[in-house]
Amino acid sequence: MGQLAGPTDPTADAHWEHQHERKGFFTDTSICIGCKACEVACKEWNQNPQDGELELLESSYDNTGSLGASTWRHVAFVEQDSERIEEARESGRKLVSLGMPRVGPPEARPQPSGDTTPPDTPEFRWLMSSDVCKHCTHAGCLDVCPTGALFRTEHGTVVVQDDVCNGCGTCVAGCPFGVIERRTDGTAAPRTERDGQPGKPGKPEVKNVGVAQKCTLCYDRMVDDQTPACAQTCPTTSIKYGEHEDMVEQARHRVAELHAEGRTEARLYGANELDGVGGTGSVFLLLDEPEVYGLPPDPRVPTADLPRMYQRAGLAAAGMLAAAALAFAGGRS
Repeated sequence: MGQLAGPTDPTADAHWEHQHERKGFFTDTSICIGCKACEVACKEWNQNPQDGELELLESSYDNTGSLGASTWRHVAFVEQDSERIEEARESGRKLVSLGMPRVGPPEARPQPSGDTTPPDTPEFRWLMSSDVCKHCTHAGCLDVCPTGALFRTEHGTVVVQDDVCNGCGTCVAGCPFGVIERRTDGTAAPRTERDGQPGKPGKPEVKNVGVAQKCTLCYDRMVDDQTPACAQTCPTTSIKYGEHEDMVEQARHRVAELHAEGRTEARLYGANELDGVGGTGSVFLLLDEPEVYGLPPDPRVPTADLPRMYQRAGLAAAGMLAAAALAFAGGRS
């Protein structure tokens, strides 16, 4: 276990002999069209079973609902009216006054030209966002795993080793984003014919039942210098893949662009290395507050508090020993 909190290079922290540049995603939700091509590509490449019966949820034009053991990319659909859009723009303006979106050298930021009055607020809009594992700088799932089933790759990502995981579920509780889960027995898998009996419904065998599963950032493709399946298939380039520093720079540049156009609702998520997880490998451009997308506003890995907890436990133990020694000494006198 390496550094538990604060800015760091996760690959150096993992003590890889041959370091590579940290890789990650930049998901620009402002150009996501909700086509779910990333979901399909992810399932096809990783041979993940189907979730549910492909029926739309009552709350949204969505059939999967959230990330899980069999859904490693999930596209959220959020419906908003004009009042909520104005509220989002106002909260974005407050972030501007704090200087948060304007990180980086001035010359790297597009300068406003002409009128920057916000565009007319539409009466209705969809916010669409393709969510994925964050591959945190300080990954709670990795730090609490008792078997070593999770490991930090040379690219800074976090991967589960299926054959090492014992299904204890400790990692599930350690993830502040609710990303990682144990795979069920496949009762929601596609129905097929088998056993040589035509017309008899059956269910295909589901691999890794009971094993913790999540996005690997297509580690098997990365080692061959290939782009992850979701990013390669995205028709609008909403999902971008590359070196983490480049992704963060592109994300900040894009936020500045949108603000220059008057779209002050744009803000970044996961780009702050001083947050509770040390920043994430998957950075997002959002058009409203994180809670709107089902993301925690201030994620914090549980292991970040371990040093302070050990210190307090040590002080408590020392106090108890001192009290016992005084009681013993008083009893002898």
